[in-house]
Amino acid sequence: MASTDDRTTQWRNPTPTVDAVIELSGDRVVLIQRANPPYGWAFPGGFIDEGESAEHACIREAKEETRLEVELVTLLGVYSDPSRDPRKHTMSVVYVARASAEPTAGDDAAEATAVPVHDLLNRSFAFDHAEIAADYIHWRTTGRLPSPGV
Repeated sequence: MASTDDRTTQWRNPTPTVDAVIELSGDRVVLIQRANPPYGWAFPGGFIDEGESAEHACIREAKEETRLEVELVTLLGVYSDPSRDPRKHTMSVVYVARASAEPTAGDDAAEATAVPVHDLLNRSFAFDHAEIAADYIHWRTTGRLPSPGV
């Protein structure tokens, strides 16, 4: 919604974020236990800074939360349900990435761990990360990206 003064026009748009499904050897992916509300397991990620690309933000957030250097593999999808984050309306660009080391918790992560893909859906996720996990498994199983939800 714009204000009536053109010099101070402000729009109320979703806040852009990124998340990374980080693949490790041994058919595992990285999850973090969030140190701050909303609590739960999540894929590493966070807010995109002004002037930063989504790709750079994803690499930066992965390193801040897991201490891992990642290589982006593909775009898994964009998740924009207005209720995905209880704090405010966010829109996340989610990438699949790879790393070759073991994760260590940093920044907003109370814990960072590598989880076998077959055990991924047995977690209590924050946000809409259970949906992201299911879409990732679908992509791995079929080779097809998930259909956009409407």
